[in-house]
Amino acid sequence: MSVPGPVAGRRLRAAVLSAALVCSALLTGPGAGHAAAHGAPPSPTPSSPSPSVTVPRLDWTACTPGSPWDCATAKVPLDHAAPAGRTIDLAVVRRQATDPGRRIGTLFVNPGGPGGPGTVQVPQNYDAFPKALRERFDIVSWDPRGIGNSTAVNCFATADEAKAWAARPPAGFPVGAQERKAWIDAYEDLGRRCEKRDPDLLRHVSTADTARDLDLLRRSVGDPQLNYLGVSYGTILGATYANLFPGTVRAMVLDSNIAPGAWTDGSARGEPRSTTFLRMGSDRTAAATLDRFLTLCGSAPVARCAFSAGSPEATREKFDRLMQRLRERPIGPWTYARTVADTVTGLYIVDPGWTALAGRLQALSQGRAPEPQAFPPPPPVDRPNPYLGDEQAAAVWCSDSPNPRDPAAYHGLEEDSARRAGDAGRFWTWAAEGCATWPARSAAGYDGPWNRPTARPVLVIGTRYDPSTPYTGAQAMARELADARLLTNDGYGHTALFNNGSSCISAHESRYFVDGTLPPSGTACRPDRVPFT
Repeated sequence: MSVPGPVAGRRLRAAVLSAALVCSALLTGPGAGHAAAHGAPPSPTPSSPSPSVTVPRLDWTACTPGSPWDCATAKVPLDHAAPAGRTIDLAVVRRQATDPGRRIGTLFVNPGGPGGPGTVQVPQNYDAFPKALRERFDIVSWDPRGIGNSTAVNCFATADEAKAWAARPPAGFPVGAQERKAWIDAYEDLGRRCEKRDPDLLRHVSTADTARDLDLLRRSVGDPQLNYLGVSYGTILGATYANLFPGTVRAMVLDSNIAPGAWTDGSARGEPRSTTFLRMGSDRTAAATLDRFLTLCGSAPVARCAFSAGSPEATREKFDRLMQRLRERPIGPWTYARTVADTVTGLYIVDPGWTALAGRLQALSQGRAPEPQAFPPPPPVDRPNPYLGDEQAAAVWCSDSPNPRDPAAYHGLEEDSARRAGDAGRFWTWAAEGCATWPARSAAGYDGPWNRPTARPVLVIGTRYDPSTPYTGAQAMARELADARLLTNDGYGHTALFNNGSSCISAHESRYFVDGTLPPSGTACRPDRVPFT
């Protein structure tokens, strides 16, 4: 997830699709409260779909002639409580196990978001899966309802309309009263457009709706229990599934976690006082990760980190001076806010992301507008790149997770966050504002409890220096689930498996998925390489 907000999210999603990066862009949203989760646990009986819900048929065909990926479309109810009503389509992709004689089953993957199109991102990231998982499992992903190639939220009649709207909010976040008004007006207008286009769909794209879809997909492939890997936002999806269908969990890995209590605002009632991201601690963890970036950069020679000023202290001072100069004098399109957003999102992927970020900061410090970040061409994708407007992530997030409904509250929240987290606090505060005026609430959401005993333990992974989902989120997830083991990634960036190589993490995940072996309690893995070394 992430986990950037609306405007920066557009830039990150482009990077995600171009750089074979697992989508972590989170957005925003109001929703329902959360019941207390630590009383006597209920029984592990799964919350199965109604017998009248038809399990979708998956007619697999090669996505393109000769492709190793198969494509299918699943029809599911718009409203799982009314299965005889309107249906919607889910786009699904599959790569079959490379060692079919030792095949265990299907591994379902959600690459994050909300808004991550699994039919695009999982094929792009296939080589990042450990060999054991590619050999022993069919790898399956899908575009969740409301997203991408599935029945999608699209609030514009034409591509030109969408492009014109996207130019309205300031890049990164608003600075000053005039930009705050432009930002608020743009997202209020987006909500009005969405409400007019398909209001019924907006009420049925919640995380719980998608968890119910996932159980239908599990039944479609014939697996008696679920194998699941959820990244960033996919951790909340996984936790929701585990508590709706606890008896069907065979193996579940949740990587880069959102604390359930932060997602639902705990047991609070009424107007939330803070945003999802601030409750999560995204501002604090981004500030800590940025500080680590500057420390490691400043400890390295310029040949290894272009932005190094010779020591960590001097490099931090150099960064602060650059931010102040950009507030007074932007360099071409590189405003202060755009640079902060680029810095936070640039911390997601260590290699080559941190080196590239250092280069852009160095160019700005020399008064030059950096060239747009160059990404290697993506591997061939068998589905077309879908429309991924801001409204798709917002439709999920804003219907599920509580955020303040008064746009005027965000400036005060921004200043509070900036006092504890610096520039990153401004970015993460405004990432949630689009939900202040979002028109829909989920008709069938889930807000706990989170401690229903699952058939098998869950493996939770948290990274120490993650710029969006803090390590404390993984600790909270491990506590709130009924039976979970925490695996620590003593590394950097957003997500452990896909983006920031640790052979130790990959080995533990492989053993867990293949034979259920959990790492010993307290296990911590180091990355294979420290940045700038």
